[in-house]
Amino acid sequence: MDWKILVGAPLIAAAASCSLGRFTGIAPNADVREQQPRGTLISTAAMQVSRAAHTATALTDGRVLVAGGFIEEASPQGAEVYEPGAGQFAPLPPMVTRRHSHTATLLPNGKVLIAGGYGAGAATLAAAELFDPATNSFSPTGSLLTARANHVAIPLATGKVLIAGGEGSGWTFLASAELYDPFTGRFSSTGSLTTPRGGHAGVRLPDGRVLIVGGHNGQRRNLTILASAEIYDPATGMFTRAGAMGVPRHKHDAVLLSNGPVLITGGSDDRDDRGIYNSTELFDWKTGVFIPGPAMRLGRFKHRGASVVLPSGLALIAGGAPQAEIYDAASRSFAIVPGQPRMAGSFSAVAPLKDGGVLIAGGYGNGAGPRSSAWLYRP
Repeated sequence: MDWKILVGAPLIAAAASCSLGRFTGIAPNADVREQQPRGTLISTAAMQVSRAAHTATALTDGRVLVAGGFIEEASPQGAEVYEPGAGQFAPLPPMVTRRHSHTATLLPNGKVLIAGGYGAGAATLAAAELFDPATNSFSPTGSLLTARANHVAIPLATGKVLIAGGEGSGWTFLASAELYDPFTGRFSSTGSLTTPRGGHAGVRLPDGRVLIVGGHNGQRRNLTILASAEIYDPATGMFTRAGAMGVPRHKHDAVLLSNGPVLITGGSDDRDDRGIYNSTELFDWKTGVFIPGPAMRLGRFKHRGASVVLPSGLALIAGGAPQAEIYDAASRSFAIVPGQPRMAGSFSAVAPLKDGGVLIAGGYGNGAGPRSSAWLYRP
């Protein structure tokens, strides 16, 4: 079976060299205070096509938009939608631009902003588009000021969307940032990151500021894995340094917990799939301090955007490994989610459902390329 993009080829080489099978065991330094398993993981209907490096966005009507990614050659499906009531995926009209490694952000008006990513020939894209769930259609919107992929997109309290960092043309690494205004449909510049970075993570804090943490810049012998963090203040439009993690990491994830701190999970060192972490850190946004967190049960990376805080306050870590796990902030412990599915792991897409469950779709791993498999977490 021949796999192409939706676009480009950077992910395919990685897929061929990385198998997640080695992470099926319990991490040797896992926290002994293991909690009881919470919820279960079950298979659901497969997507219309196989995908990796795509996005999943929970819509206000309860459906989930799945857009872009690597797909099987000649497939007509650039996007599809998951309908929880039917437990099925349904095709959508074509996207304006096929892409992977992009971002998809729900806007206050219920539309979804899809921005950047890689296009044909691994070219970085400035093109952006909107998905309107009322009409199930895609339409162009203003273009990014700088073409980029593997950036972060964080919705702000103002309704604007912060786009920061990522990879630019010619495998450069970007410090630039910009804002999308849904009222004008245009992007405008804002202050730049203190450090160019890709493979980073971003989280909006309760006070409206945005934490940007970790990532990398440079390539091969010049690759630098970052421990540094910075904070964007919408009031000033500026980024300022915000200390550093205890461990440099990239291709990790970060999520704001219901009890306040930011949980940063996994990632890897400069050996990539040979240096995957099961370690975690906690960032106290009130004091600006990073502290070590408990070890996960499994090492995991390439899972940015795959962590969801559940209505119960527990955090589901759903990507980057063949099994999901739950973090309980009260006991500071992780537990594997029981269930038979063996997930793809790398570059899967995750979205919460209105019934308290979570959809986990596609990705690659376990010795295979992009997959159409999908799973449901049931609390």
